[in-house]
Amino acid sequence: MTLTTILMAIAVAFIISALLGYFIVPALRRLKFGQSIREEGPKSHLKKAGTPTMGGLIFIGSIILSTLSLSYIYDVLTTQTIVLLLVFVGFGLIGFLDDFIIVVLKRNLGLTSIQKLIGQIIVAVIAFFLLKLGPFDTAVQIPFTSFEIELGVFYVAFLIFWLVGFSNAVNLADGVDGLVAGSSSIAFAAFGVLAWIFGQHDIALFAFVVTGAMLGFLIFNVKPAKVFMGDTGSLALGGALAMLSVLIKQEFLLLVIGIVYVIETLSVIIQVISFKTTGKRVFKMSPIHHHFELSGWSEWKIVIVFWGIALLAAIIPVLLEVM
Repeated sequence: MTLTTILMAIAVAFIISALLGYFIVPALRRLKFGQSIREEGPKSHLKKAGTPTMGGLIFIGSIILSTLSLSYIYDVLTTQTIVLLLVFVGFGLIGFLDDFIIVVLKRNLGLTSIQKLIGQIIVAVIAFFLLKLGPFDTAVQIPFTSFEIELGVFYVAFLIFWLVGFSNAVNLADGVDGLVAGSSSIAFAAFGVLAWIFGQHDIALFAFVVTGAMLGFLIFNVKPAKVFMGDTGSLALGGALAMLSVLIKQEFLLLVIGIVYVIETLSVIIQVISFKTTGKRVFKMSPIHHHFELSGWSEWKIVIVFWGIALLAAIIPVLLEVM
């Protein structure tokens, strides 16, 4: 894979996302697929009520079209490509059903947590067995060392935990205009570079396609957002990001490259444990981006700072791998 191919993947996905957004955003608005805002959330978010959601359909469509066409053209359509698309689309479908129930059927709870979990487990197990059709390594590598842990038959449990955990982590971070779209484009680009370095061109192509698609989606999602990605988009991105780390055998490196999502998730865990054990809250509100909002930070400041953290966390592992 050449630099020209990488730029082509980013550009094609960007253009398709931009074109799809141009048609889908007005359609979602006409259908009145508007986001409802939690009353207990920051009061500044109340003005966002009615903004179209389920915008994840924009970049999901772009990524499917771009990945299949470019993988065919460059002859890198492999089982790993299919597994990535399976997880991406499968988790996206779960998110879409949740959004559809809330937005269209007007049932506030959407899918139950158990229903979501069952769906995610099914997708993860199917992905595992597809990978096992070939020579799939069930050891996990300790980043920046030669040590690895062989999980054997227990790898499927790890895979379920990894995919479910990170899909939900990305979902938690999706609360400020452009935060997830921007940080995920950085994370996927980092994994794309790593896959390129490792010679896994099929995986690299997918990662760079997602990068381009998310940059195209940012046109509509940056503040003030014209559309939200919804669970449709956030669950798909989180599952695919975790699957990328699995396929390049750098699972735990996701804890570094995906540090924004780790921080967001830890803030929720800390808040819940603190409140249940002491009756006190550590943060003004969790996830932590809401804490900064209530502390007086503008959405732009939060997004820029979090993007900066994501960029730094992405650059360091790539440089260490190159060196």
